[in-house]
Amino acid sequence: MPDLPDAATPADPGSLSFARAWTAAVGGSSFVPMSSPEIEELLLGLTLRLGAALRASPFDPSAGAEIGAALVQARFTDGETLGRTIVVFADRLASDIAPDLDLVDVVERVAALQGSFAAGFARAMWLHTLDGQEEVRGAYLIAKAEAQEAMRVSEARFRAVFGGAAIGIGIADVDGTILEINSLMAEMMGVPAGALPGQNLKAILDDEDGGTFRSLATGGRDHYRFEKRYDRADGSSLWIDLTISLIRDAGRVPRYLVTMARDITQPHLLAERLQHQATHDPLTNLPNRTLFFQWLNAIFADAGSHTRVGLCYLDLDGFKVVNDTLGHDAGDHLLAAVATRLDACVSRLGHRLARMGGDEFVLLVSDSSGVEQVSALAAAVLDALASPVSVAGHRLAVSASIGIVERTVRGTTMAELMTAADVTLYWAKADGKARFALFDPARNAQQVARYALSAAMPAALERGEFFIDYQPLVRLADSSLVGVEALVRWRHPRLGRLLPDTFIGLAEETGLIVPLGSWVLREACRQAVLWQTPNPMVVSVNLAVRQAQAPGMVDEVAAILDETGLDARLLQLELTESAVMGTSDEPRVALRRLSDMGVRIAIDDFGTGYSNLAYLRHLPVHSLKLAGSFVEGLRTECADPVDQQIVATLVDMAHTLNLSVTAEGVEVAVQASRLRDLGCDWGQGYFFARPAAPGRIGRFLDGADGPLRLPRRREPSPHSSPAADHSS
Repeated sequence: MPDLPDAATPADPGSLSFARAWTAAVGGSSFVPMSSPEIEELLLGLTLRLGAALRASPFDPSAGAEIGAALVQARFTDGETLGRTIVVFADRLASDIAPDLDLVDVVERVAALQGSFAAGFARAMWLHTLDGQEEVRGAYLIAKAEAQEAMRVSEARFRAVFGGAAIGIGIADVDGTILEINSLMAEMMGVPAGALPGQNLKAILDDEDGGTFRSLATGGRDHYRFEKRYDRADGSSLWIDLTISLIRDAGRVPRYLVTMARDITQPHLLAERLQHQATHDPLTNLPNRTLFFQWLNAIFADAGSHTRVGLCYLDLDGFKVVNDTLGHDAGDHLLAAVATRLDACVSRLGHRLARMGGDEFVLLVSDSSGVEQVSALAAAVLDALASPVSVAGHRLAVSASIGIVERTVRGTTMAELMTAADVTLYWAKADGKARFALFDPARNAQQVARYALSAAMPAALERGEFFIDYQPLVRLADSSLVGVEALVRWRHPRLGRLLPDTFIGLAEETGLIVPLGSWVLREACRQAVLWQTPNPMVVSVNLAVRQAQAPGMVDEVAAILDETGLDARLLQLELTESAVMGTSDEPRVALRRLSDMGVRIAIDDFGTGYSNLAYLRHLPVHSLKLAGSFVEGLRTECADPVDQQIVATLVDMAHTLNLSVTAEGVEVAVQASRLRDLGCDWGQGYFFARPAAPGRIGRFLDGADGPLRLPRRREPSPHSSPAADHSS
């Protein structure tokens, strides 16, 4: 075979044209990792070898076989490449590469080269296929060996995990039949490991309706997780955290169920203990307020099922005394004993009991039949607590106050129910303790109104809504005007004119009586200065208990007298017996200082309080004001001799102590005459004049309004009673 040129031989125009045509023909017929210029360069080299073979002498067609094998070696392995190459050889090999050779001779040589090329290409393809098959077979054997090793390792790993896992594992088919369990699962179930395979997981887990397994078996769910109590054959039990997962095959068809169980008995018991501690009182072991409100919330959340609800709010009477005298340990023992009695009583009747805190308990009657049922429960509780309790060697009497609320669930709220119960408990305490009280909407509305007044008083004082009326004090001997008593009123923007009995008690409860009393004292002193004539007139001002006990009271009175310019001898301060005859010496010291300043001191409503004559003898008092109850018995012609003698005795006693006497509540002429005859010094009441504005008092002083008495007696209105006008 002649030597063939290599690719480095310079290409003539014909060879270059053929190579380009060959490139265009086979391009895309086989996938080769070369670009078009690279393919053209490869085929140009083969073209030069074809040209050399075509011109060689002697002619040897075996070069075609080599070129066919070279093409296969270059990855042109598709049969279409062979066909297209044969066509290019036939069409252009002779004309492009050997146009100068004899046509008959060239055609024969081209045909021979085509056959040789086809044979070489086919043989190379056959060898290429054999090589590929051998590679595939080798790869298959390697892959099979690797897969078998991987399966062996995977199985070993699975067995290691399955057998040594810290959780119980079981494998079942989709019907729930157990195929295999590990040792820990058997230990948790309390059976030998070989006893469970073949049994059904549904029966073991008490899945009565099979809903869990049916959902897994049909592919509706891929896993379930839940906690469950499991009772073992030996009678013991445990809590387990279960996860059941579905295993599918490659076609997504459900095949197996894998159950993993974790023993959570200790955490569960701990959680139960913590839950019990969170919802129960540690001292009495009764449900606490947290659990009580859960009960109550459930009732109100399901108002359709619960029509009515009853509540007994209970508080022990005098429990603080036990703590203060015997100690808190004794108090705790008493609470525990009371809780035991309450629990026995309430549980027997099928109701609920909780400790709200301190010495407060609450009894809940869900679906009550009415107030009678709840009242009967409260009465039974009071009976259960009636007998004494032995605590620390002491026999302690026990009583309780109970507030009762019973109403429909619809139309009310938890907050309203609890507020009503709390208010009613306060009523039971205020009414004397050791009893129960029923919620009264009218009484509650009255208290709400009182609270509203109490809340409005500070702003009312700032806005100047309070004003003073003055009631004359008359000398009974000659009916002359000797003084006035200052009586405060409230011009309420919504309720109108309010008398002292409406708001003074509230002012004393809230402490506003101190600034209000200071304002009254200052205003009365200022007004008294404007009234002074050649015949000086006393202005009498009520002093509340809190004012009398205030440390700076004397200094404040002195400052007001200095500020207004009123002579101290023209100021009379009226105090109740309780304000000056208590256990403390401070009020008496303050009164003595006031008396030394020249201020007159009067005991108001004398005879209704202590009436301690021994105290009275040593007090710096100038006058007594007899309570209206003594004067009331003298209003008829046939007066009770006993009432008359009592008044006479009080007047004589006061005069013996060098005190003047003023009678309050003089409403008719008979009273005025009798009091004058009995030696009473001053009188005050509707017979002489009603409380009036400062201008009216000025007209009395000028004589413009005639004598200080009414032309006829009028019955006092409910909002303008004599008792109210005699108070501040």
